[in-house]
Amino acid sequence: MKIEIWSDYVCPFCYIGKRTFEQALKQSGFESRAEVSFKAYQLDPDAPLDSNISAYENLAKKLGQTVEQAKEMTEDVAAHARTVGLQYNFENMVHANTFAAHRLAKWAESLGKESEITEKLLHGYFVESKNVGNAEVLLDIAETAGLPREEAQAVLASDRFTAEVKKDIEEASQIGIQGVPFFVVNRKYALSGAQPLETFIEAIVQIAEEEGIRPEAKQRRKKTTYCTGDSCDA
Repeated sequence: MKIEIWSDYVCPFCYIGKRTFEQALKQSGFESRAEVSFKAYQLDPDAPLDSNISAYENLAKKLGQTVEQAKEMTEDVAAHARTVGLQYNFENMVHANTFAAHRLAKWAESLGKESEITEKLLHGYFVESKNVGNAEVLLDIAETAGLPREEAQAVLASDRFTAEVKKDIEEASQIGIQGVPFFVVNRKYALSGAQPLETFIEAIVQIAEEEGIRPEAKQRRKKTTYCTGDSCDA
């Protein structure tokens, strides 16, 4: 089961969706059957390359609200994140341009470290409030993901992997992606947004049945209950 996920490192629902989708794969028994890759997307390609504007200020300006109103909005998002075990720290977040981060991730992918760098970048921005638009921050994150700092620095100082990032963004436009996270399975099925766990599970199971993909043997021996609305079916 090939799963491509378009996302951005400053998208709060992308991290929530990633975590929920991972749980759905595990609970449905298809974790080992999934080949997951991440595609670049930029919510704000015009963001300053190394900004010190707070996330609250940026959101308020974008929506034509006060900073206090923006804070109230993020409280709901933070509460949602906590339901999947993520502790968002909006208080210290800054507005960030993610193009360099996406280039770094493409390089990491070429070294078999895409999963590690994706998690580290999302965790760095939302939990640790790191500025993922800053080169030194990106180098630190690369090191924590087990990547050589000097090579990472050389990548960021060049235009390497720019074409790959732009290709992902162009492809998103071609297939009509207008928001992230956006999940494409086997180039045939699409799921948009940070869906509830039950919705992801049901979608994964249905797609697997249609594609003739069997779950892990260990999971098949277990009886799984799926709950939707106000009822549960075994």
